[in-house]
Amino acid sequence: MTNVNTRTVTREEIKEMIKGYILEEFLPGENPAELTESTPLITGGILDSLATIKLVAFIEEQFQIELQAHETMVEYLNTISDIAGLIHSKL
Repeated sequence: MTNVNTRTVTREEIKEMIKGYILEEFLPGENPAELTESTPLITGGILDSLATIKLVAFIEEQFQIELQAHETMVEYLNTISDIAGLIHSKL
């Protein structure tokens, strides 16, 4: 994936990009309909600590933002909706 033009990206586009990344990296072959914007990623066991680090690196590179340590906690990254909100607030 190439970096996005962060000035024009919508929250819905962010959700789709995050969902696509999670499906490709952590859930290959899974039914995309099973992963919704409210599916618990960390508390549901989809993302472990290493996967969360990879996701944070993807977010920082893709959206050209820097997440603070407290922003990598479960309350910011547990669902696609949470992640999109965090990213959108930093653009």
